[in-house]
Amino acid sequence: MKTRHKRLIIIVAGVAVLGIALTLIFKAFNSNMVFFFSPSDVQAQKAPADRVFRLGGLVEEGSLQREDDGLTVHFKVTDNAETIPVIYTGILPDLFREGQGVVAQGKLDANGIFKASEVLA
Repeated sequence: MKTRHKRLIIIVAGVAVLGIALTLIFKAFNSNMVFFFSPSDVQAQKAPADRVFRLGGLVEEGSLQREDDGLTVHFKVTDNAETIPVIYTGILPDLFREGQGVVAQGKLDANGIFKASEVLA
């Protein structure tokens, strides 16, 4: 083979490897992205039904209820237009209070209840 052909093969192979690497990187980012939605967005069905997302808003006054196990809590997140019920099992952050801002990460179940796996206040 001539030097010119070898150089062309190396360039084509390099571009192919770069393309494959970029494709894998973008797929990894896409599968790890968690989007943020307000209660109004969730009610308008803009949130994915089959993926984890973040729900943000205010903890509605008077909505906080604790179960007997001490870890499971029920509360509602509102954006003053719509309200979404949330269930979380775990230790709540120290700054978690009714009337304060909250971001919960989890999934929406078939009944419209947000099952949080993480709560940030």
